Amino acid sequence: MNKETVIESSGNVFADLGFAPEEAALLAMRAELMARLRETIAERGWTQTQAAEHLGIGQSRVSDLMRGKWEKFSLDMLVTLATRAGRRIELMAV
Repeated sequence: MNKETVIESSGNVFADLGFAPEEAALLAMRAELMARLRETIAERGWTQTQAAEHLGIGQSRVSDLMRGKWEKFSLDMLVTLATRAGRRIELMAV
């Protein structure tokens, strides 16, 4: 019988995957902002075209956002989009 070792998560999947602490923190923030933006778009029932108008970006960029293409968005851009969507941004150091 094979026993698998279970390793408890650090709370940051990117750190668990071996990214350097500073990169893991940035990736986690980007992932969180993207998830919240997708939630906001869904909650408001916006089409991609409507979301693009509200966020001040092209529809193709909304498509990238909705498909989770995190590599196409800087942290700065995601903060800007979240603010345009009316979300309040807070940074918490842990």
